[in-house]
Amino acid sequence: MDAPRLVALARAGPASSGASRPSRPRPARHAHHRPPPIGKQWRAQPPRGEDRGTSDFLETDRLVLRAFTAADIDHLLALDNDPEVMRLINGGRPASREPVGTRTLPRLLHDYPCREPRGYWAARERTTGAFLGWFEFRPLEEHGPAVVELGYRLNQAAWGHGYATEGSRALVHKGFAELGVERVTANTMAVNVRSRRVMEKTGLSFVRNFTGDRPEAIEDSEHGEVEYQLTRTEWKQPR
Repeated sequence: MDAPRLVALARAGPASSGASRPSRPRPARHAHHRPPPIGKQWRAQPPRGEDRGTSDFLETDRLVLRAFTAADIDHLLALDNDPEVMRLINGGRPASREPVGTRTLPRLLHDYPCREPRGYWAARERTTGAFLGWFEFRPLEEHGPAVVELGYRLNQAAWGHGYATEGSRALVHKGFAELGVERVTANTMAVNVRSRRVMEKTGLSFVRNFTGDRPEAIEDSEHGEVEYQLTRTEWKQPR
């Protein structure tokens, strides 16, 4: 989405998006049309009381995005131990509890002073409450919300149901409509056709191919990475 991050999409497996961010000049903007919503309009959710143990950030017809807590470590460990989920992230290597607890979870719990506190949100199925994975909508600058990285990592049970597009569209809408975002950017491996399609359906446009700064090569990494983006101006354009 390995640091789960989507320069912005988390380098993704087939249903996961997140990548290491290379240093680069700001890419040129591209004209785009805003995609239609899936189902009913999404709803931003305020905190609903301390007894809930956490707060819901956003709801769609089928998803609830909530803040992570330390109790989510087992969910994260199971997600990062699925070799198919991690295949295009780290080659499918298994994760152990120690790095998930000391590196992954603290990153997901990090508060950003420039906007809504978190940059990563646990995703659960709205009806059943089942944990599906996470979405990223993270400012690239600690104190500036203008440019955010979009990403996600979902478990295999969530693949093929449109959850990635539904959650991504809702986050993009909230970012531009409420959070002062000016540009959304996302990366994935060039061969990751599914995640590229999610970016396109979310309204992002292809910007460039590039070679990422992976610490080690994995299968298909020789084909490089792709960057997509959507600006506020493009998002506001009528269909």
